[in-house]
Amino acid sequence: MANAERHVVHIRNATLRDAAEIARLLTQLGHPTTPADVEERWPEWEEQGNSALVVGDEESPLLGLCQLHQTVVLHRPRPVGRITALVVEESRRGTGIGRALVEAAETRMSSSGCGLMEITSNVRRVDAHAFYESLGYEMSSVRLVKNLRETA
Repeated sequence: MANAERHVVHIRNATLRDAAEIARLLTQLGHPTTPADVEERWPEWEEQGNSALVVGDEESPLLGLCQLHQTVVLHRPRPVGRITALVVEESRRGTGIGRALVEAAETRMSSSGCGLMEITSNVRRVDAHAFYESLGYEMSSVRLVKNLRETA
């Protein structure tokens, strides 16, 4: 949707009231999630204090979301900010919403003292990688994962 009309999107912090929309967007991203899942995980996620979820909205439905995490590592002088999930409503991709969410994430992480910003993305998401590269991100490492236990 590269020719779609661009507009200013309202970025705000997500709240638990957004659970249904968060679940819908995470499911679009390929992570099947229900509103009950979001409601169940929210208290522990929020309690960490080093994670945030920003959303783009025009009331309802949400246009996109960006989940952030900040971590201190011993091998870097400043904390690392990481986008762990970024998704824009399928029908609104290419309209600047993703760019606005990433800019909000970078501003937030920079303001909280982060010296580096990372984005995790599935290797199959080639279009997403091209988008991130257009924002100045570059491939710098490989992330390997292993399931420690199967969930029921």
